[in-house]
Amino acid sequence: MKAFTLIETLVAITILTLAVVGPMVTANRAIVASQTSRDQLTASYLAQEGVEYVRAMRDKEFLATYPPGDSSAAWNAFLGTGALVGIEDFCLGPSNSCTLDPLRSMGYGSGFALNTYAGSAPLRITTADRYTQQNLVGSTPTPFTRTVQVVQLSSTDERVVSTVSWTFHSTNYSVSITDHLTPWQ
Repeated sequence: MKAFTLIETLVAITILTLAVVGPMVTANRAIVASQTSRDQLTASYLAQEGVEYVRAMRDKEFLATYPPGDSSAAWNAFLGTGALVGIEDFCLGPSNSCTLDPLRSMGYGSGFALNTYAGSAPLRITTADRYTQQNLVGSTPTPFTRTVQVVQLSSTDERVVSTVSWTFHSTNYSVSITDHLTPWQ
């Protein structure tokens, strides 16, 4: 027999198809996995930035009372105890999550870095590669949203939870970083 039969031809085509499609599927999965890893790393940095920013706000209150340094007054100013406006006024508990925009002035409320969460506005990246909540000229939206929450554990212990969420290929992801803040002295 000098000619191929129909069955031999179909088997040869199947083998060639598997030889080409298999590596392509593997390459596609590797690309998706690397993109997911990239986004997860970025989200981890953004979540850590949220915790570090709140820590810096606490430290600012302590430095404002130095010298001589009344740690209870600084702690109460940070929390917003009494007539003072502080982090607990905006970020306390799951119903009062905050957004964080480090390009704004350090403080709480409209026009400041920490503001009450009002929906899932995505973070934007500026032309200088800085993340912001502001719609600045030249900035582009990212898939990331960031919230900061404070949970009062005791009068001297606040848990800060910074969460960054995003969607990639119709799958929701999130990264949360948790830290405890206490008065210094």
